[in-house]
Parts: sequence; structure tokens; C-alpha cells
Amino acid sequence: MTRIDDLPIRDELRGQSPYGAPQLHVPVLLNTNENPYPLPDELVDRIAERVAEAARQLNRYPDRDAVELRTKLADYLSATGGVELATGQVWAANGSNEVLQQLLQAFGGPGRSALGFDPSYSMHALIARGTGTEWISGPRRADFSIDLDAALAAIAEHRPNVVFLCSPNNPTGTALDGSVVEAVYEAAQAARPSLVIVDEAYVEFSHHASLLTLLEGRPNLVVSRTMSKAFGAAGLRLGYLAADPAVVDAVQLVRLPYHLSAVTQATALACLEHTGTLLGYVAELKAQRDRLVGELRGMGCEVTESDANFVQFGRFEDTRAVWQAILDRGVLVRDNGVPGMLRVTAGTDAENTAFLDAMRAVLKEMQ
Repeated sequence: MTRIDDLPIRDELRGQSPYGAPQLHVPVLLNTNENPYPLPDELVDRIAERVAEAARQLNRYPDRDAVELRTKLADYLSATGGVELATGQVWAANGSNEVLQQLLQAFGGPGRSALGFDPSYSMHALIARGTGTEWISGPRRADFSIDLDAALAAIAEHRPNVVFLCSPNNPTGTALDGSVVEAVYEAAQAARPSLVIVDEAYVEFSHHASLLTLLEGRPNLVVSRTMSKAFGAAGLRLGYLAADPAVVDAVQLVRLPYHLSAVTQATALACLEHTGTLLGYVAELKAQRDRLVGELRGMGCEVTESDANFVQFGRFEDTRAVWQAILDRGVLVRDNGVPGMLRVTAGTDAENTAFLDAMRAVLKEMQ
């Protein structure tokens, strides 16, 4: 039987594994950071209306530049991010992963490098390799914060073309102070200059404000977002970025023609009409996240401070055994490969209760 490595694939892809979490059929799924609340009926009805309107013109290509959608996304960011943004400063694609891929296609590639600080979102490295961009892993402290002195030294040494920051960070949930981003940005410009990408996929769940306010006067800074988490629209696959208009122009050099379907644009526009309701769910999930942090600490677990809709907890001598013991009780959490740690998504009150009950039983058995 032919294996991947038997094929004439690129050398940097040999021995790699595709991204993905286990998809198992268990009563409680808390492993992929999904929003557990289904879209409200009134929004589902509005999506049906907008999609029906789009369906009447499916014989035509969609708006290639998604102008209406980008305008509404700019309005949303302006209303919630503490900064005024125009349509030309926003770009949208099929999930934030495609946004990041387009950025690396435009600013990375063969002979270029990208630097990130691990552990972080593993797709940063995977997309880098997929675009032929060398990946450089920078350091974090034991508490998973970024050691700024070490980060600045890594930038000066490697002079990367792209620098990834993640706030809140996945899988740890830790947020970045704006001063760290400012210092990294200045170092990156002195070294190359470089594009600095701040991945804010989970920022709506944070205790801290968005870093969108740092865009002014920093033409090589990009903030990426998604509708998968706060908007409860993981199945939609809609991501977007905010940046200087020149960056938006640059990614259009590499985007595929008509990359956002008319149906995707219609669905996203309907969701943006209901931001008040959807952000209300976010408030509930933040409370549930804080509940998980408090109760896990009460059980004696080490818990990383979280600004996301998930919680990293441990430390365990055998994380795989603990993961399996939780699964045996009908709850699926995530083993991200961080030594001694697991990650649980904040779910509904009932889902979180099931997880916490399972944890108590597992810890009792371990005594």
C-alpha cells in the first residue's frame, strides 16, 4: 500500500500529520472550542431568507470582493474594538485559516521564514510549511506567557519575514498585553521589516480589550478574527482580518477568484444582523469558563489563566491516561500535546457539570 512519504511530495511535508481533533460520538463534546449554543430560531430564519435571495442568482459569480460583508465586518469591529475601521481595512475568507494562508502566500513562501511562540495554535506552523515558509519556534515561559527579552532576541537572530502572536493564545488561553505586541512589532521592523500577525480568534471571550487599537501607524500589523467561536458559526467557515489597506490589497494578489461563495456571504451577513444576541451567549460562556477555572482549582488542579472559551488544566504524570478516563465517563476533552496538561472547552451548564463530575471521579481514583 502506498504511503504519503512514498509520493513525490515536498520534503518539508514528509513525516507530518494533518491537523485535527478526534471526532468521537460521546454525550459531551468539549474538545474543539466550539460554541455550544445553536443559533437562535430568528437568526436561522433570517439566514434562510438571505440564502434564498442569493440562490436566485447562483448562476452568477458572487461579489468577488465581498464589499457588503467587509463593510458590515468593519462596522462590527468599529463598534466593539475601540477603533474606527473602513471597508478597505478589512478582508474576509473561508475561515481564519484561509486568511492566514493568504497572508503567508503573500508575505512568506520559499526562502522566507515565520516565527511563532510555542505552544500555540498548531495551524500557524502547518500553514507555514504548506506555503513553503520555514517555521521557527520561539520560547515561552513556564507559565506560558511570552518572555519578551527572549522573543526580541529570537527576532533579532532569525530576522523572520512573518511573526505570529496569539491573544488569547490557543491552547493555553493566555492573553497578551499591548506593550508586548508593540515591542515585538518594533523589533520585527528593525530586523527586517516583518509582518506581525495577532491571531484574535478568541478575543470576544477575553477579560481584556482587543489589540485592534494598535493598528494605527503600524502598516505591517495584522489582526485576524473568526466567526467560528463568538458567533457560534463554526460550520460557516468565515474568518477575517483588519490591517492597513495595503495589506488587504496584497492578499488579493494571491486569493483564488470568487473565493467566498454567495451562500457564505449571505449567511455571514445574517449573523452580523444578530450580534447582540450572539454576544449575549458569549457572556454566558465567559461565566462558565470562570466556573471551570474555579472548580478545577478547587479540586487541586493546576489551571492556566484563561481569556478564551476553554481552560488548560493539569498537571498529570500521564495525560493520555487521564484523557481516556474522562472519555470513559462520556466527556471528550483535548490532549494538545502540552506536557502534563489537557484542555476543556467551556460548554453549557449541564455539559460543564458532566465534565466536572467526571474530573472528580477521575481524581478520586488517582488518589
